[in-house]
Amino acid sequence: MNHWLIAPVVLPAMLAPFIVLAARYHIGIQRVFSLVGVMTLVIISASLAWAASDGTILLYQLGDWAAPYGIVLVGDKLSTMMVLLTNMLALFVLVYAISSGWDNRGNHFHALFQFQLMGILGAFLTGDLFNLFVFFEVLLIASYGLMIHAGGTKRLRAGVQYVLFNLIGSTLFLFALGSIYAETGTLNMADLALRVAMISPEETVGIRVAAVLLLLVFAIKAALVPLHFWLPSSYAEAPAPVAALFAIMTKVGAYAIIRVYTMIFPSDLEITAGLQDTWLLPAALISLIIGMVGVLAAKQLDRLVAFSIIGSMGMVMVSIALFTPEGIAAALYYIIHSTLAGAALFLIVDLVRCSRNDLALTPQPPVAGATMIASLFFVGAIAMAGLPPLSGFLGKLLILDAAYDTNLMVWIWTVVLGSSLVSIVGFVRAGSVLFWKAQSIRPAQDAQPRREPAVLSYAAVGGLILLLALHTVFAGQVHRYTTAVAAQLFDPGPYIAKVIETPGKLSDPKSEDR
Repeated sequence: MNHWLIAPVVLPAMLAPFIVLAARYHIGIQRVFSLVGVMTLVIISASLAWAASDGTILLYQLGDWAAPYGIVLVGDKLSTMMVLLTNMLALFVLVYAISSGWDNRGNHFHALFQFQLMGILGAFLTGDLFNLFVFFEVLLIASYGLMIHAGGTKRLRAGVQYVLFNLIGSTLFLFALGSIYAETGTLNMADLALRVAMISPEETVGIRVAAVLLLLVFAIKAALVPLHFWLPSSYAEAPAPVAALFAIMTKVGAYAIIRVYTMIFPSDLEITAGLQDTWLLPAALISLIIGMVGVLAAKQLDRLVAFSIIGSMGMVMVSIALFTPEGIAAALYYIIHSTLAGAALFLIVDLVRCSRNDLALTPQPPVAGATMIASLFFVGAIAMAGLPPLSGFLGKLLILDAAYDTNLMVWIWTVVLGSSLVSIVGFVRAGSVLFWKAQSIRPAQDAQPRREPAVLSYAAVGGLILLLALHTVFAGQVHRYTTAVAAQLFDPGPYIAKVIETPGKLSDPKSEDR
C-alpha cells in the first residue's frame, strides 16, 4: 500500500486549520506555510506521477479496509497526471496572489486555498463515487469563499449564482448515487464496473437514470451548454488568482466523465449505448460555438477570457465524446494546454486591470508597462486561439485527426475550424483596442493613479507561459504519455483487479477478528 497517495489530500487538510488557528493575524506566516505546502505538493505529485508512469496502479486503503467496504484512493496515470497539473498550476497562482497582494484583501485566503486544493486533489484520487461527491462539496464550499474574497456586490451576486447552480448539481448527484446503490449495493467504481456489466437488460431502468443524472452533474461542473450559465459571471467577477485556479475546476468535470464513462458505463455497454454520441457530442459542439462567439461579442476583457474557457471546454468535450483511445489522448493533451492558457490569461487580465480604470474593451489611455503586458497577452491569445506554434494548435490537430474516421467528421471539422477563426478575430479585436488604439488617447486629469505590477507577478505569468512552451516543445513525449493514459483507461482490468483483489487487514466487515 502506497502511503504517499493520501498526502495530497491530508497535507492541505492539515495546513488549512493550522493557518486559521495559529496564523490568523500574521499574513507573512500564512504565506510561508501556504507556499511551502504547495511546493511540497508539487514534489509529492511529481513522485506519484513518476511511480505510476510505468502502468503501476497505486492504492491506499483508508483504515486498511479493503474495497468495496472501505474507502480507497487510487493513483493511475490519469489521476496522478491531473494531480501534478493541479499543483503546478497552484504554485504559480499562489505566487501571483502573494506578489499582487490579493491574498491580503480579505480574510482566510490561504486556508480556503488549501481546502480548495484538498477538494480538487481528492476528486482526482478517489476510487469511490460517494467520496467523489464529498470532495465536490469540499471544493464547492472553498471555491465560494475564494470567489467572494475581498467582497463587492457584483462578486457576491456572481458567487450566489455559482453556488445555486452547483447545489442543483449536488442534488442530482445524490439522486444518482441513491439509484446506483439501490441497483448494485456499492459505490466503489471498480466494484461498480463489475456489477453493472452483470445487470440484465430488463432490470436497467435505475442504472440508465443514474447514468444520465451523472452526465448532467459532470456537465454542470464542466460548464457544458446548456448548463454553462454560471461560469461567465463567476469567473469574470472572481479575484484574478482565484479565476486562474478555477481553470482546473472545469477539468474536474471532464475527468469525472472520462473516468466514469470508460470504467463503469463504457461506450460498448448495451444499457447506456448512445449516451455519448447522441447527447454529449452535440452539446460539446454547441458549447464550442457559444464559447467562441462569446469571445467575439464580449465587451469586457475578463468576460472574454471566461467565454474562452467555455469554448476550450467545448473543444475538450468534443474529443472526449468520441470515446476512442485517440480521442481521449487528444483531449488529455488539450486539457493540459487549456488549463495553463486559461490561467495565464486570467492573470494577464489582472495585470491590465492594474494599469487601466476598467476592463471595458474601449479605447482608453495607454497602459503602463504596455510592452510587457501586450507581449504576454499576445502569447496567451495565440495559445487560447490555437494558433501555431504553441500547443493549442497541436492539440486541435490531434482532435481533428481523432475525428477523421468518424461519421460526424464534417460537422466536427467545420465547428472546430470555424470557431477557431471566430476566436482569433475576438482576441485580435481585444488586443488592438487594449494596446494599439489606446496610444492615441490622452489620460484624463481625474483618472485614478495606476500601480505597476510587482516583478513576481510577471514571473508567475511567465512561469505559466514557460510551461506552455515546454508543453509545445515536448509535444511528442506528452502525446505518447496521454496515449498510454488512454490505453490504460480502455483496459480497466488491472485497475479493477488492484482495487478489488488487494486484501486488507479488514477485508470483510463481518470478520470476527477485526
